[in-house]
Amino acid sequence: MEIFQDPLVFVTTCTLLGLFVGSFLNVVIHRLPVMMEHEWQAEAASLRGEGGGEGIIASPQRFNLATPRSRCPHCGHLIGALENIPVVSYILLRGRCRHCGASISPRYPLIEVLCAVLSGFTAFHFGYGLAAIGALVFVWSMIALCFIDLDTQLLPDSITLPLLWLGLLLNLGDTYTDITGAVVGAAAGYLTLWSVYWLFKLATGKEGMGYGDFKLLAAIGAWLGWQILPLTILLSSLVGAVVGIALIVFRRHGREIPIPFGPYLAAAGLLALYWGTPLTAAYVGLL
Repeated sequence: MEIFQDPLVFVTTCTLLGLFVGSFLNVVIHRLPVMMEHEWQAEAASLRGEGGGEGIIASPQRFNLATPRSRCPHCGHLIGALENIPVVSYILLRGRCRHCGASISPRYPLIEVLCAVLSGFTAFHFGYGLAAIGALVFVWSMIALCFIDLDTQLLPDSITLPLLWLGLLLNLGDTYTDITGAVVGAAAGYLTLWSVYWLFKLATGKEGMGYGDFKLLAAIGAWLGWQILPLTILLSSLVGAVVGIALIVFRRHGREIPIPFGPYLAAAGLLALYWGTPLTAAYVGLL
């Protein structure tokens, strides 16, 4: 593996890998919430005594991250391998289905490019080693969680909880912070937003955020330590407030319509991953 110790080779490899991971993340972003909904429906049917007592609703076909094959949502055309090459296929097809000519959302190649750019930058920032490999997983998870929350206002446990435990395991070797800081960060991250949630609910009778936000901040704390949490909360709150006000003023977004907080936490977590220490030092210096 000595070839990957060359910075140019490592960065290039991670950038190309990011393109294909971005393509897979498009699948995760679309299908994982649907899979969760199917699971909830099966559990509800079980509680109602349906499904033959087995708690499972008969489904016309399996639905997971691998099956069925991807299709055009307009005409049902099966997407072949040559039509699924990240970014390249979108350009060659001119953003349209080869079979029916319907427009393909530009978000698919944008997510692929975003994933590639962040993967390459992560490799450049950390250099070859365990820290870079772990950081890639962190970055890919943040991208998936960001767009899932934007679409559905869900932050799946199947991503946030393994991410939290992986952060703790990596920090057994002080990869990003010491293990004490990681454990305290996980607990403090969860309890901070949990406390805000209950204070807001007791004061207003409304739920200001979901439990997925608690788990996401706990995961960020597990990876980067408790010291990074004030910066993460500050950045995510500031950006969330600015965007929320802009939506209300310019797009007539109703004040009663909830705005997902996960994307701002994810963005703040990425900033903290790359520049957490200098940003925290600058923030403390202003106090």
